[in-house]
Amino acid sequence: MPKIAELAGDNATESSRTFVIEDEGHTIGNVLKHIIGNYPDVNFCGYTIPHPQENKMHFRIQARSNVRAVDVLKRGLQDLEECCDHTITTFEDAMTAFKT
Repeated sequence: MPKIAELAGDNATESSRTFVIEDEGHTIGNVLKHIIGNYPDVNFCGYTIPHPQENKMHFRIQARSNVRAVDVLKRGLQDLEECCDHTITTFEDAMTAFKT
């Protein structure tokens, strides 16, 4: 299971944070960036993989001043989970219909 921490030395406000997510890469980074980047209260969202041999991702969120970046990240992860659940259900329904 991936671990999430805030980047040390990131002199950010509550609305602007960089998170370090271990054991994840472009697959999660790109889709999570797309989901969070579409929120109206987010000014910027992006990620980097510091080095190909490091198994971690830096994920940056800059939101409006009245919105906490950690809350935006939680919301993004929940929305991603719902999207994955919907995809699995749709696939299973299609497989069941195909078998009959």
